[in-house]
Amino acid sequence: METGARKWIIVITVVLCALLELIDTSIVNVALTQMMGNLSATLSEVSWVIASYAIANVIVVPLTGFLSEQFGRRNYFGFSVILFTVASIACGQSTNIWELVAFRFIQGVGGGALMATSQSILIDTFPPRQLALGQALFGMGVIIGPTIGPTLGGYIVDNYDWPWIFYVNVPVGILATIFTFLFIKDPESIANAIPKPLRQLDWAGIFLLILGVGSLQYVLEKGESEDWFESGLIITFALLSVIGVVGFIWRELTAKNPIVDLRVLTRSRNLALGAILSFILGFGLFASIFIFPIFTQRILGFTAAQTGFLLLPGALLAGFMMPVIGKALQAGVPQKYMLPFGFGIFFLFTFWMSQKITGSAGEDDFFWPLMLRGLGLSLLFLPITTMSLQGLRGKDGAQAAGLTGMLRQLGGSFGVAIVGTYLERNIAYNRVALLPNISLYDPETQQRIQAFTQNFMGKGFTFEQAKLQAYQVLNFSLMKEASLITYAQTFTLLGLFFLVCIPLLIFIKRIRDAGPIDLNAH
Repeated sequence: METGARKWIIVITVVLCALLELIDTSIVNVALTQMMGNLSATLSEVSWVIASYAIANVIVVPLTGFLSEQFGRRNYFGFSVILFTVASIACGQSTNIWELVAFRFIQGVGGGALMATSQSILIDTFPPRQLALGQALFGMGVIIGPTIGPTLGGYIVDNYDWPWIFYVNVPVGILATIFTFLFIKDPESIANAIPKPLRQLDWAGIFLLILGVGSLQYVLEKGESEDWFESGLIITFALLSVIGVVGFIWRELTAKNPIVDLRVLTRSRNLALGAILSFILGFGLFASIFIFPIFTQRILGFTAAQTGFLLLPGALLAGFMMPVIGKALQAGVPQKYMLPFGFGIFFLFTFWMSQKITGSAGEDDFFWPLMLRGLGLSLLFLPITTMSLQGLRGKDGAQAAGLTGMLRQLGGSFGVAIVGTYLERNIAYNRVALLPNISLYDPETQQRIQAFTQNFMGKGFTFEQAKLQAYQVLNFSLMKEASLITYAQTFTLLGLFFLVCIPLLIFIKRIRDAGPIDLNAH
């Protein structure tokens, strides 16, 4: 265990690195339009800037435990920081879209390692009774990062040029590299480990992991744009993902020296349950952060910066609450009592949002629901994380951090894919359902068309042109109403999903630590 100033330098270093990685998952979203123009790319091509990073992330995260043991955790973490920083510079220097996609993949390889390795470093930096405090600090980055990404990205794009969304990583990356090699040390279990010869590595496991998880992430990222299983390419990758995932699980449970030790799940019931809950948390965290900006920008006409600033107070509240929740856990409050409140509060957030979805909604309407979201996430993330990692140290802790991180990321990918598909298809369905209410034979509808027509004729349009414009306005109103209904339904279903997960909590096994918790211990 580390002590004094050294301990807090390590904490600041790894939390900043995790924060950087998570900011970069969402910071590019608001710059895609500018990238399309500057790099002469289509929407389909530029979407790979996001997809390549996510695919690299989800492949690397579960490998971090093995790679830390093979090369030394400090060396691996330091190399990942350098790779992430250099790739950020290369992204900003890209002269065409496929250069940018390639460098984003490399950046994702470094970033995925930062996420899981940061968590395992914190596990070994704090004593077992301070696990909640260490993970609270890590959780601040996990919750705040995806939220401030669009805000920061929007500010940079509005005031500078898109390469600066990558260049801002460089100063932090340089400092983190220096601090890593000066202050971070390997725990004995890793420092004394003998690296395996290349011929003894679980190459089959590595191949199956890349095939299965990489193909699955591709399906989730590109499925909606390719019309899912109407596309032969999506069908092919879906089959490859099934083969890869099933083969990977079988291989890792039977191999003598597995690349990812899935047997750690059988040694800890709480870790197995925590892995499931991490998936659910990722689903809710990323799905809610995905749907809200789409609604505010498409329907209400907010800018990216406006939307980002709306999300910021709730994220800051979640970050502020993390140490408070950590102290409560250290004081002996069981996770199984906190989690139902977290799920319940998240349900209240989604229900409240479903009531606020109107065409006349303003910024003030969303402040308190989003604050409630921040509180709910703080009551979910930290109890789930500490429950999953409690009692695990060294190699097992690194494996557990990698597995829960991967599942949280996959949960987010599933959430975004499912919500995106539901929105697109149900807006069309609700539009059809509303059509009988605006029949051309309805006197009220005829009056609206006449009023619109007269208005456009007053602006100089001919009668035929004005009538065509009137029909377009009516169609826009219909689409807007169908969209409002769909967004409200989506928030409601997201909340119900969290409610039905509550019965899982009865399987939590409480692990009692002996002795009082010293919050001031070093």
